[in-house]
Amino acid sequence: MHLRVWKPFVAQIFLSATLISCSHIKPVDNKTETITKVKEENLSRNRAWMKDAIEHVDENKGANYIVGSSQINPSNYKGKTYFLYGAEHLKLDNYYFDMPVVYNKAVKKWIHYFLNRGRGFFERYSARGGRYAPILGKILEDHGLPRDLIFLAMAESGFQTGAKSWARAVGPWQFMPYTGKRFGLKIDWYVDERRDPVKATIAAAQYLKKLYGYFGSWELAAAAYNAGEGKVGRAIRRYKTENFWSLRKGRYLKSETKNYVPKIMALAIIGKNLKTFGFEEIDFHAPLDFEEIEVEGGIDLIALSKELGIDFEDIQYLNPEILRWFTPMNVKKYTLKIPAGLKDVYAQCCENRDYKAVAFQRYEVRGSKSNLYDVAKKFKIKKAPYVLASLNDYSSKKRLKKGQYIYLPFREGQSRKNAMYADLYEKPRRVVVRRKNYRKRMRIAKSRGKKIMSPSRWYTVRRGDSLWSVAKKTKTNLDTLIVSNLTILNRRQIRAGDKLAIR
Repeated sequence: MHLRVWKPFVAQIFLSATLISCSHIKPVDNKTETITKVKEENLSRNRAWMKDAIEHVDENKGANYIVGSSQINPSNYKGKTYFLYGAEHLKLDNYYFDMPVVYNKAVKKWIHYFLNRGRGFFERYSARGGRYAPILGKILEDHGLPRDLIFLAMAESGFQTGAKSWARAVGPWQFMPYTGKRFGLKIDWYVDERRDPVKATIAAAQYLKKLYGYFGSWELAAAAYNAGEGKVGRAIRRYKTENFWSLRKGRYLKSETKNYVPKIMALAIIGKNLKTFGFEEIDFHAPLDFEEIEVEGGIDLIALSKELGIDFEDIQYLNPEILRWFTPMNVKKYTLKIPAGLKDVYAQCCENRDYKAVAFQRYEVRGSKSNLYDVAKKFKIKKAPYVLASLNDYSSKKRLKKGQYIYLPFREGQSRKNAMYADLYEKPRRVVVRRKNYRKRMRIAKSRGKKIMSPSRWYTVRRGDSLWSVAKKTKTNLDTLIVSNLTILNRRQIRAGDKLAIR
């Protein structure tokens, strides 16, 4: 069998300001009036996608599928199509997809799950899909990708912009911080563009396009999206096959990745045949509808929303990437989405008014040996001390004086435990904490433990045992126990049946 040569890649950042919105065009000298007129008359690309999505929803009301996925009539469809073989007995309305979908044991398992125990999940995912799937599908199509890849986002997050995994993946496409930044998504203390359904979908389209280019298979591209291109590349080399279903039989890929592709396919089959599977009554959310305005960096969004006669939550809903109550302070201009129909209201009431954020809480310095970094650490913003430095126009290393007041980026009257600051105070999941503590304990043991060179006695691990309990039972020094059994402990924690050297 001839195997394609797979090489890891260094991703390039493709997104530019002009890709996202024409509102970033700057007037140039004597062309000021012309450019201003163009800015007023032309919709941004975001708005164009959104408008297309709304029209698509209006034209397909009552459709038997999640609007945003591909509509395929094989007699006149120009793109590549895939027929769902082996499922003819289901008497589906839609057997055609614009990406490979199969009907096998693994896919059936997930279909059964979403029709039974996971039925509520599917209904909620689909309802949110009414809001986001149409615009996601349009963006994917405009980037030359299958529309049915919206079901990958459905599998990742259930179309939630605020979704966050234990591994710190965020947004509808569940980007990890490093991958998100590689593909042009801005992530800092002020914003997290992984939450922006438009910008994140552009980044996901770029990433998926790259993955498909390397692997030549949507199944492998999806698996790599979940596990990483390096992991899938190594699996291909290990098992000498580029067939995902063959790779799935091996032990190298994690069960999460093995189930990921069939889960997407199950969602696609049900999502394009809602009535067949008994989902006729889904209450789809209304599609996104917004206008864009250009505002200053560092403006008070709560004050602006009051002037516009809307709730602050309306601003948050349309701009999920903004993490705080003000626009980012590290930019001069920011393109803000507001509810459709309010652009003229903004022009009349607010465009020429100053909404600079000033309602900051203050902290009085109690000691004489602290600096801004110490204050940032105290208020859980130590990963971004530049926030305090910018807000106070003060060097983060310069010594603070006792009694000096420091502005904090929390709003007056607002609890620091507000949901807006949940990212500052969230506690890691137990499994993450356990792994972290385990690695720390390994490091300590390696630095001070004495290895048993020629073991003469062994202990067989029983169910419920821990390293500490084994050390206590056998009266073995814990550090010695660890360094003497690193062939097991470097790979994983102990399991029932393991034999540990104790003397």
